[in-house]
Amino acid sequence: MATKKVFLLIGFLVSLAISTVAQETTGSYDWRDSSLIPSKRLGQHNEFLNNQYHYPAKPRDQWELGIKVGNFHVNGDVPAQLPMPGFAAHVRKSLGYVFSVRAEYLYGIGRGVNWKARTSGFADHWRNAGYPQGGGTRVFDNYRTTVQDLSIQAVASLNSIRFHKGTSKVLVYALGGVGATIYDTKTNVTTDNGALYNFSSVTSNVYKDRRQTIRDVKNILDGGSYTTDAENHGDAGSRLFGQTLRFSKTVGVGVTFKLSEKVNLSLEDRITYINDDLLDGVRWQNVSAGPTGTARVLTPEYDTYNYLSVGLNINLGSRDKRTEPLWWINPLDYAYSELNSPKHMKLPKPILDDADGDGVPDQFDMEPNTPAGAPVDSHGVSRDTDGDGVPDYKDKELITPTICQPVDADGVGKCPCPDESCFEGYNLRKGSNCGIGDLPNVSFSARSYRASRDAEAVLASVADRLRQNPDCKIVVTSYTCEPSKSSQQLSWDRVNTVINYLVEKQGISADRLVFKYGESGGDCNTVDLRAAEPGDEGPNTVPAPHPNLRRR
Repeated sequence: MATKKVFLLIGFLVSLAISTVAQETTGSYDWRDSSLIPSKRLGQHNEFLNNQYHYPAKPRDQWELGIKVGNFHVNGDVPAQLPMPGFAAHVRKSLGYVFSVRAEYLYGIGRGVNWKARTSGFADHWRNAGYPQGGGTRVFDNYRTTVQDLSIQAVASLNSIRFHKGTSKVLVYALGGVGATIYDTKTNVTTDNGALYNFSSVTSNVYKDRRQTIRDVKNILDGGSYTTDAENHGDAGSRLFGQTLRFSKTVGVGVTFKLSEKVNLSLEDRITYINDDLLDGVRWQNVSAGPTGTARVLTPEYDTYNYLSVGLNINLGSRDKRTEPLWWINPLDYAYSELNSPKHMKLPKPILDDADGDGVPDQFDMEPNTPAGAPVDSHGVSRDTDGDGVPDYKDKELITPTICQPVDADGVGKCPCPDESCFEGYNLRKGSNCGIGDLPNVSFSARSYRASRDAEAVLASVADRLRQNPDCKIVVTSYTCEPSKSSQQLSWDRVNTVINYLVEKQGISADRLVFKYGESGGDCNTVDLRAAEPGDEGPNTVPAPHPNLRRR
C-alpha cells in the first residue's frame, strides 16, 4: 500500500512539473568565446569560426554538487513505518545536452512492524530469545535497518531539447544505475532487561484495524530496543565492515526547479533492487504444503528500498570559464538564433535586378526601359534638367531657359542665346565631367544608425555607379530633427555608417566622398546622396561632435 501511494505521489509531481515547464529562460552562452572551449577542442572551434566546419565545439561546463534529505523505507514482508530519515549526496557531470553521469552516496534508516501475528515458523532470533514454536504463542515481526549504498547512475534529461522556445526553468529527468549496498538489520525481541514480550492482548485481524494493531504492538515494543541481530546470511554471504554486502540496481525519476544560475532544487524518487529478502529481517517461506498435502516451492519476493527526497544542487566552477551544466542549455538555441539574426553564416551579397542598367533596381524603377547611359533620377525616370519635356539623353540643348520654351523634338528652344548671360541663375556644371545622374537616398529607422538590408542594397547600387563614373565625387548629407546634442550625434553616426559601408564593404576610395551632417531642411531619418558640384569640397572624415553620446 505504501508503494502505491509513493508512485501516485511521483506521478502527481511529474505531471505538475510538466505543466509548469512553460517558464522559459535563455540558458545560452556566447558560442564565440574561446575561453569556454577546452584546449582539445580549440581546433574544431577555430574551424567553425572560420566557416570551415559546420558544428560548434562543445563548451566546458560546470559540475553539480547535490545534497538530499527525505523519506527512506523498505518494501518487504513487514510493513514499513513512515516517515523515516534518509540522507544522500552526489556529484554530477554532463556527457552532452541530454545525458549525464553522477556518483551518489545514500544513507537510510528503515523501520517496520507487522500487523499480522506469527504463530509458527519462528525465525532464529525469536527462538534464541526463548519463544517456543507452535501452541498459542504469537509474535509480531519488526525491524530497524540501516542501509548505505554507493552507486553510479546515468541521468537523462527528458525536456532539455525544446523546438519552440528556449530552455526551461523546470527539467524532468530519469535515472538508472548500478552500485553496491551494505545493510545491517536489527530486531526487538525482548525488553531491555531480557524479558519476553506478551502479545496475547493484541488482536490481529487480516482485514481491518491494521493501524490499531500496529499501534498496540509498538506500545509493547517501546519497552525494549532494536539490539538483536535479525536473520541474515551470516558467513554464507558477502560482507563488508561486518554488514551484508549486495550488488544493487537503481532506477528513478525526478524534477528540478532552477532557482538561479548557480542553484536549483530537485524532487526525486528512486527505487533500489538488491536481490535479497532479508532487508526487513524476515525471509520468505521456501516450502509450504499444497492443497493435497504435497510440498510446493514459492517464488521469492526480494525486498527493495525506496527513497523519496528533496535536494539542493549547486553548480561548481567559474562562469567565466564554464557554462552552466549542459542539461540546462538547449542546443537548438544557437541554430535558431542564427536563423533569426545571422552573425556567423556566410550570406551572399544581395543582387537586385536592374534590366535597363540605370542603377535603380527594377522593384523601385518607375521607368524600366530607360536607354543605356541615360541619366535618371532616384526613381529611374529619365532626367529632364531644364523641364522642357525632352529627356536629357535626347536634349541637344541641355538647359533651355523658360522664356525660350516650348522646344522642338531635339529640345532646342526658339530663342538661341548668343552668350551665357541667358543662363544666369542656372548651374551649368562647369569643369565637371560627372555623368552619374541623380542618386537614391538612404532611409534609417527612427533613432537608429544601423543600415537595413534594403539600405545596403541601395548603397551597393550607388557603389556600382561610382565605379562606372570614376571622375565623380559624391556628397553624403544627413539632417537633424531638433537642435540637440543627441540629434547631432545621430546625424553624424548615420553619415559615418554610409561612408564606412561604401569604403569598407564596397571598396570605394574615401577621397571620393564628402562628409556633411547636422544640416537642416531635410528629412531627419534620411541620408541624401548627390553628385558633387564644382566647389563641393570637404573632408571624408569628421570627428564625432559628442563622442560620449555615440550609440553602441
